[in-house]
Amino acid sequence: MRKWWPLVTICLGTFMLLIDVTIVNVALPQMSGDLKTSFNSLQWVVDGYALSLGVLLLGAGALGDMFGHRRLYVGGLTLFALASLTCGVASDPAMLITSRVVQGVGAAAMFTTTFALLNSSYQGRERGVAYGIWGGVSGAAAAVGPILGGLLTEGFSWRWIFLVNLPISVLAITMCFVALAHDGKRQPGRFDLAGTVTFTIAATALTLAVIRANDEGWSSLQTWGLIVLSAVALTGFVLIQWRSPHAMFDLGLLRNRSFTGILIAALLVNFAAFAAFTYTSIWLQSVNGMSPLKAGLTGLLVSIGSMVASGIAGARLHGRSPRAIIGSGMLLIGLGSLLNAVLVHATSSWPALQGGYALIGVGVGLVMPTLASSAMGAVPPRRSGMAAGSLTTARQLGFAIGIAVLGTAFASRAAHYLAGHNAPDPDRTAHALAAGQAGRILATVPDNVRGTVSTAFHGAFASGLDVAFLIAGGAGLLGSLAVFLLVRPASRPEHAAPAGQAAAPEPTAVA
Repeated sequence: MRKWWPLVTICLGTFMLLIDVTIVNVALPQMSGDLKTSFNSLQWVVDGYALSLGVLLLGAGALGDMFGHRRLYVGGLTLFALASLTCGVASDPAMLITSRVVQGVGAAAMFTTTFALLNSSYQGRERGVAYGIWGGVSGAAAAVGPILGGLLTEGFSWRWIFLVNLPISVLAITMCFVALAHDGKRQPGRFDLAGTVTFTIAATALTLAVIRANDEGWSSLQTWGLIVLSAVALTGFVLIQWRSPHAMFDLGLLRNRSFTGILIAALLVNFAAFAAFTYTSIWLQSVNGMSPLKAGLTGLLVSIGSMVASGIAGARLHGRSPRAIIGSGMLLIGLGSLLNAVLVHATSSWPALQGGYALIGVGVGLVMPTLASSAMGAVPPRRSGMAAGSLTTARQLGFAIGIAVLGTAFASRAAHYLAGHNAPDPDRTAHALAAGQAGRILATVPDNVRGTVSTAFHGAFASGLDVAFLIAGGAGLLGSLAVFLLVRPASRPEHAAPAGQAAAPEPTAVA
């Protein structure tokens, strides 16, 4: 059994970093009450982690090659643990958000070394078994995240969703020195610092612009200044990658229409499937009065549908065109979100979500396992690592931007609904609702009008969710269209890996 200890060590870190993408969703209302956070701050609690994880994945891979994959994995685990501690003891929103960003940096260092560590630890059939188990653990993180978050938040405090990482991190770090092979001497290489910085600025400025539009509006100079900064930084990133002999992303890959279509699907899949979950969790708890655990359990159908569909796709659809599988999966995700927009209304509760969640789960099960293998099969073998890294980066960025876009749309629509019902200061009230403060507001309302105000809050929240689901559904349909138009219909792309060199599967978790 000792030969499987490296797999256990790697799976511990992977499980932690992936579960921390979604575990916070059910805890947001409690965070809002304890720290008195604004709606924008709540968005950054989720986005800070996803964004830093996403933008650093491509560049961090070069660091692993230079300094050693075990060293980088241990360093990432250590940083992740320290950031989890500061998240757990955070006394204000700024400290929590900063710690979440640092947590994402540690997660990127861990995640980018996963494939290399598995490849160096196993060969042949054992490598395939290791990847299968690792993929299953990654998928389980999606199912367990909201449930574990609900248990910890309800039984103890939201702080324990971060503090629980500490003993697991200590165990994983100890196992690294026992189970993983030593790295040896440092290898020559070059870290693309300029590319990493410009890419980080571009993604962060764009996300901040969308979130700032909640307060400042789309016509403000601050919002457009951030958009211009994002465009300039993105232009700089493209020029750097075009001219650099050590580019972290080969722009020539985008000339491959199949890879481009798959990359667009990766960018939109988490946006369409999961970004709205942040706001449904707040709705279920703050407006419908559900406990954190029950709110987490409402999304279980997504995970079950994903696992079942993924198993069927692997067993029955092997060798089929990735265009059909990914395109159909994105279509189901889009239709599921649109169904939620139709079914959710002012008097709805969690059952209204289940039909859409079932479709989303099946769609995710079709898309996620197929994305990585088809992307790496569409590029030359020497670029397979870059293809996998860019795919994961696109998924994380899509999730982060989706949180920001849907949050802006939600708050705007809820404010419009409240203004139509003569609510005082509708913009401020809509932001307070989105921050999970409905109960606190109702407690200050006179008894004789509390029922009327509560009805207005239900309507405003449902109206905001409807718009969020409509946008998410549109993203899913757009991803499906891009796949069907761009990805080649051949069942085996022109750069597929030779027999016996199966590409490492991408995790099926939420982010």
